[in-house]
Amino acid sequence: MITMPARRPSRSARATRRTALLLDRERTTRQLADDRFDVLVVGGGITGVYAALDAVSRGLRTALVEKDDFASGTSSKSSKMVHGGLRYIEQGNVNLVRHSLLERHRFRRNAPHLVHRLPFLFPVLEQEGIFDPRLAKGFEGLLWTYDLVGGWRIGKLHQRLTVPQVLAHAPTLRAEHLTGGLLYFDSRADDARLTLTVARTAAALGATVLNGARVTGLLTDSGGRACGARAVISGPDGGGSGGGTGGGTGGDEVEIRAEAVVNATGVWSDQVDSLADARHEGQVRPAKGVHIVVPWHKLRIDCTVTVPIPGRARRATCTRWGDTVVLGTTDNDYRGSVDDVHCTREEMEFLLEGARTAFDADLSPDDVVGSIGGLRPLVGGKEGATLDMSRDHRITVGPTGMVTVTGGKLTTSRHMGELVIDKVLGVLGRRGRTAPKSRTVHLPLLGGAGYDAEAVAASGGLAAHLGERYGTEARFVHDLIAQDPSLAEPVVAGLPYTRAEVVYAARAELARSVDDVLARRTRARLFARDASADAAPEVGALLGKELGLTDEQVERQVSDYLASIRHEKTVLFQDREGAAA
Repeated sequence: MITMPARRPSRSARATRRTALLLDRERTTRQLADDRFDVLVVGGGITGVYAALDAVSRGLRTALVEKDDFASGTSSKSSKMVHGGLRYIEQGNVNLVRHSLLERHRFRRNAPHLVHRLPFLFPVLEQEGIFDPRLAKGFEGLLWTYDLVGGWRIGKLHQRLTVPQVLAHAPTLRAEHLTGGLLYFDSRADDARLTLTVARTAAALGATVLNGARVTGLLTDSGGRACGARAVISGPDGGGSGGGTGGGTGGDEVEIRAEAVVNATGVWSDQVDSLADARHEGQVRPAKGVHIVVPWHKLRIDCTVTVPIPGRARRATCTRWGDTVVLGTTDNDYRGSVDDVHCTREEMEFLLEGARTAFDADLSPDDVVGSIGGLRPLVGGKEGATLDMSRDHRITVGPTGMVTVTGGKLTTSRHMGELVIDKVLGVLGRRGRTAPKSRTVHLPLLGGAGYDAEAVAASGGLAAHLGERYGTEARFVHDLIAQDPSLAEPVVAGLPYTRAEVVYAARAELARSVDDVLARRTRARLFARDASADAAPEVGALLGKELGLTDEQVERQVSDYLASIRHEKTVLFQDREGAAA
């Protein structure tokens, strides 16, 4: 569709910032202690940050605290897909798919620099496939349903592929039983980057957001209503990295006063609910999902290829990401520590087996350059497989008036945030026509206003790399390089991340530790685990200079990061009897 030129800048264009948003921990800590807020959100995952953004965009005085780092839990360990969920049509949940596809469209419009279109390929095989040619006709009916209920908004409909077309996308796919393929379109995003950008957008609108702020108790008024929380603020170095428990080494305790409190802590939500009600019964059923990363030249695909795993009902996906391929995911009950979740040897072999079956590829554990394990905070009974459980969310108001949100998924996080704040307004007694309405449907995230993804990609090089991470705010990183050309140098061997991005992470993105930078501000730990370990001392030195850390603090951060890498590898490569490989 062709539109006439606008006579005045659009609301989206007016949202473009002229100066960088620099976030200061000391000033933010003072604000948490001194101000009184309408709403305090506990939890810096994608649901929590979107609740904070929705609240502040409605005019509510908003604070958000996260015990470790933004997206350090599930929100950096997802499948990284912003999608409708094709399998939910198979389960008969068309309404969830319709709504998810609408939310996918909004993500692509509001964050075009972060959410990118991605083709998904289903090979059709005569045997040992997800489906044979007879079943493929029925599956194409599901794809038509997917397109018609909202998939069309991405600009492409599904396609039937010939054998040569399938092999053009995936030349190493085993071809002996291949009869063709089906291709449809969805989206992906760097989940940690997306979560951080939502948090920073909330801060740009006036919210007070802080990581490294561990809630230790809830404040209640004389009537027993939640009116804030006590939190321990970690020191400037974050007090360690990668452990997930947050809190750092010591720090100051502050009382954060608020009229309403939101518990958006995901798999930790039962723990926070127990702070308000000692009789609280657990509602969350954690489901573990893992991904591993292998070099691209082993599989040579240009999209996401969905493959069967022999003897299992679960399908596996193989997604190209730069010079690597991400293999995932599992979906199983989890009963271990929610603060120490990693991919195990058995789970790695499960995914490698699926890839070796589908592709003519010599893959071994030695090819695995990175791995993640995360927990989905599913809500429901303890019976049945987690794979079959609903991904719908649940929002409840406890006896103290605290609003708790659980369940849901990345794609529907904006809408979940909207519904959470609708519930908060009820707690505040602000109902009816006079209550402020949500604005996030059309609210661009930082870097998204005026961003042209195709134009930036066409420019190539450093501009394209920074554009996909920062959008129109990439110019602030370029400014750092203009001031100090040495910051253009790569910080991790084999990856495009620059030294300037480490500096920007410290100044503008509340990065406190080596792990914050290498695991989430960049994704070096996932895509090049061992190379990221080699880069840890340089990252520590850059952070030390920016944050005013002592040599001892820098050394401890580097040591903690290397220890967390060793722990990940010990879990990943141990044999099934538990001995280290």
